[in-house]
Amino acid sequence: MTEALQPLLLTLKVSALATVLALVAGVACARALGRRRGLARDVAESLLTLPLVLPPTVLGYYLLVVLGRNGVIGGWLHANFGISLIFTWQGAVIAAAVAAFPLTLRAARAAFAEVDAQFEQAARTLGLTETAVFFRVSLPLAWRGVCAGALLAFARAMGEFGATLMVAGSLPGRTQTLSIAIYNAVMAGDDATAQTLVLISLVTAVVILILAARLLRRAPRGLQDAA
Repeated sequence: MTEALQPLLLTLKVSALATVLALVAGVACARALGRRRGLARDVAESLLTLPLVLPPTVLGYYLLVVLGRNGVIGGWLHANFGISLIFTWQGAVIAAAVAAFPLTLRAARAAFAEVDAQFEQAARTLGLTETAVFFRVSLPLAWRGVCAGALLAFARAMGEFGATLMVAGSLPGRTQTLSIAIYNAVMAGDDATAQTLVLISLVTAVVILILAARLLRRAPRGLQDAA
């Protein structure tokens, strides 16, 4: 049971932190895109949703290029702070967040698109700043769609395998998440451990999807189509 508990707890920690990162970035980008139309928005949205369609190994490779010691971000962190993200659980968080980001972006964009622009305009005429309009009008009206996106992102982060394996590796107790532990158990012929881990993963995913479905069922039609 201990062999299953460690990867589960690590996966929950990694997935929770990755969801927070993906949610903040997704909501910010969705707000920036707003209700714009045109080629520029389509190109920007296509680039932002690339992690959703790229093979996990390709995504992992690009993350290695960026986060490695010779990369733009990884090199800067190592030179200035002595921080290395490769083969760490923090690296696993970043990999999972990048993989889950498109889900939060699409859900948040659809949710904000369903907010009646007249409410936002009325708030502006009352003297509220754009920041106040967002936090006091737009976000409260779109919260259900944003939460549904967060749940889907959490499920995606829990199931992330390829990019996480390339960036964080498979160090038991340190970077070995649930999906990687299942793979290792299967490769080692440990069917009992693999079946236990698969069952835990399956039950968790089903619960998350049920919660997301209930939120989406009460959401506007446009959000359901986007999700």
